[in-house]
Amino acid sequence: MKLPYRDRSEAGWYLASLLDVYADRQDVVVLGLPRGGVPVADAVARALRAPLDVFVVRKLGVPHHEELAMGAIASGGVRVLNTDVLRQLAIPPSVVEAVSAREARELARREWLYRGDRPPPEVAGWIVILVDDGLATGSTMRAAIAALRQRGPARLVGAVPVAARATCQEVGREVDEMVCAATPDPFAAVGLWYHDFTATTDQQVRDLLEAAALRAHAELPPARAHDASERGAL
Repeated sequence: MKLPYRDRSEAGWYLASLLDVYADRQDVVVLGLPRGGVPVADAVARALRAPLDVFVVRKLGVPHHEELAMGAIASGGVRVLNTDVLRQLAIPPSVVEAVSAREARELARREWLYRGDRPPPEVAGWIVILVDDGLATGSTMRAAIAALRQRGPARLVGAVPVAARATCQEVGREVDEMVCAATPDPFAAVGLWYHDFTATTDQQVRDLLEAAALRAHAELPPARAHDASERGAL
C-alpha cells in the first residue's frame, strides 16, 4: 500500500488484509477508539466479518497545546500518563488533575452518546482487535490496553494503519500482537499520511455503530446474534 491513504476507510480495508488470520472466527470482536479510529475499525470489522463496538478513551492534552498528549484516560477509571512529556514540560500535578477531571466528564458524555444504557462489550475470553487511525505518542491506545487487560481478553491485538516506529514498538510490548501497517520515517503526525483526515463526528460514529448492529443481526446465526446482544456488543 502506497501512502498516503485516501481516507480512514481505505486505511481500514488495507489494515484488515494484515489481520486475515482473524477472519470468520466466532471469538473475535473489533473495538474502535473514537472518534477517528471507528471508521477504520468499521472497515476492519466488515472485512473480517466480525462484530464492531467502540471503546471510549480520552486524551489528556497539554494545556494550550492540546494535540500533544500528556496521557489518556479510559473506561473503568484507568489513567496512563506520559512521564517524558510531563517531565520535559514541567507540568505540575494540579494541571494533570484538572485536565483529567474535565476529560472524565467528556468521556462519560461520549459513553452515553454512543452506547446509551447498554453495558460495555463483554471481552473476557475473546480475541480483541483494538483499532485506531494512527499512533503518535500512543497514550490513547495504552490507556485502552490497560483498561481492557482488566477485563480478561483471551488475546489483545493492537492495530493501526500508520504509526511512529518507536511508538509502535513501545505499545507492542503491552499487547499480545501489534500490527502497524506502516511506520514511515520521519513520521511527524498521523494526519500527514491521509489525503482526507477530516475530523470524524459523533454522529458519524453513531451511524457506523448502528449500521454494524443491523449487519450483525441480519448476518449472524440466531444463537450468535443472541450472544452478541447478551454481551453488549453492537
